[in-house]
Parts: sequence; structure tokens; C-alpha cells
Amino acid sequence: MRIVIALGGNALLRRGQSLSADNQLANVRRAVAQLALVADANDVLLTHGNGPQVGLLALQSLSYTAVQPYPLDLLGAQTEGMIGYLLERELRNLMPSRAIATLVTCVEVDMADAAFLAPSKPIGPMYSVEEAPQIAQQHAWVMGLDGTGSRRVVPSPSPQRIFALEPIELLLSHGVLVIAAGGGGVPVTATSDGKGFRGVEAVIDKDATSSMLAQALHADCLVIATDVDAVYLDFGQVTQRPLYSASPAGLSEITFPAGSMRPKIEAACNFVKATGKRAVIGSLDNIEAMLRGDAGTQIRIDGALRPERSLR
Repeated sequence: MRIVIALGGNALLRRGQSLSADNQLANVRRAVAQLALVADANDVLLTHGNGPQVGLLALQSLSYTAVQPYPLDLLGAQTEGMIGYLLERELRNLMPSRAIATLVTCVEVDMADAAFLAPSKPIGPMYSVEEAPQIAQQHAWVMGLDGTGSRRVVPSPSPQRIFALEPIELLLSHGVLVIAAGGGGVPVTATSDGKGFRGVEAVIDKDATSSMLAQALHADCLVIATDVDAVYLDFGQVTQRPLYSASPAGLSEITFPAGSMRPKIEAACNFVKATGKRAVIGSLDNIEAMLRGDAGTQIRIDGALRPERSLR
């Protein structure tokens, strides 16, 4: 089976954790231990988020005042290398006989995308609601609510074209576990003369790119791994309950938070509608059960909208 697995930024760095190298390595090791359980028997393309990491690099860049801060496309490429390196290294330690490759992946976006007028992608560390206005004024940032705190938000345009599809397909066809399109890929757009490309000050949504990759590569399943065990109705309220199964049509009638679960649901539903195949959203700790259909929120074209008190 060919699987695209999208690791959320919160699957690699738990909410509330500091962005230390030790914390990230510990979470990467936890993640690859689960990935190794399904990688040997399947063709796997692995993508990952980079919101906390790219925000940290932006803060570090601001501290060096001798030059202008580095643009987000360069910072995104750095996070692809850093996170990809950690994932590849730890996967190889667990699966020494498996060929693994990490690709820094350019993804084209449209500068006319409305996302540039309404920044929405949270990056970097969490700030309290009280300190966020001062941070915003100090750095000329746009801030947005994320749970009980605030984070910097940047434009998140939709991916239009993934440049590395041919090498990714070639590697997968030869049994290579591929890590690509980290952080949604490095955003680029055509130059004004149409003869080349330039970087863009944005961060592409990782799940949107993962869905596009899964469609283009004819994946059998798209797995979106996050830090909760399923999609929840009434999340955070006393009435919250997980969804065991759903369809794109059923999910379209429910309102989900814009900055957290909604992009994941939209990406999963786009894959299911385009291919007729299955997507699942849930915790990486349940990866084997999710692929069996026994955990997470299983999204199918004809899936019944079925809330469960607990996942079986």
C-alpha cells in the first residue's frame, strides 16, 4: 500500500513544550518508533509541519541586527533540512536496511491568493494574550489567537504546483522511504519576466500540500497525524466526543476551528473527493490501528457521520 503520512507540528513538538533541541529529538524518536511499525510493509512518503521551528528561526534571525531578517522561504528551507535530517537519521537507526531520502521541496504559489491579505498560519512560540500586543508592535507582526494564547500568523497561500513530483515518484518506485515537502514546501512564485522563480514570504499549509502529493502520487491512504486521537465535535467543551467515521459531505456541515483542525479536515476531504480513497486523522501513537480502520477519524466518500463516546 502507498501511504502519505503528514506529521503535524504538534506531533513533533507537544503543546507548551519549549523549542529545545532535546525536546524535538525526543518527539522525533517517539514519532519514528511508530512510523517504523508500518514503513516496512508499505511505500511511505512522509511530510511534516514546521510552524514552531520556522517561528523560532525567525526570532533568532531578528536577534542579529547587522543584516535584514532572513525571509520565510529561506527559513522554511532550513527547517526542511533540520527536521528532515532528524527524521531520516532516527528512522535509519531503527531500519538500517531501508533506503531513506530527504528532499527540500519547492512549491509554487499564486501571489494573487487572498491569503496574502489575511495572514492565518500560526508560527513560532505561544505568547500570553496580555503580552501579544507588545510583541506585535515590537516586530511589526500580525498576531492571532491559538487556543488560550496568541502566536504570530503569516500568509498561508494554497499550493499550486509541486516541483519534485518526478524524483519523489522515482524514489518511491524503488522502495525508498521519502521525506519531502516539509512545512508544506518552500514557497516560490514565477519572476516578473516569467523566466525563473523567486522565494515568497509565506508558509504553505503542510496538510494542503500533503493532500496534493497524495493525489498526484495515487496514494491508497492519506494519514494526517496530530496530537489528538480523532476529530472531535464540541472540542474543549463538556459535550466533546470523537468522530469515528465521517464523509466529506457530512464534515462540510460542521464548523471547525480555522487555525487547528479545519485545514486538516479540508485536506483530508479534498483527497477523498478527488480519489475516492480513504483519509484518516488521529494520533501517531495509533498509526497501525488507523491504517486498519480501527482508530482515528476515518473519512470515506460514503462514511457515516458517527460520533463515538470512545474510539474502539
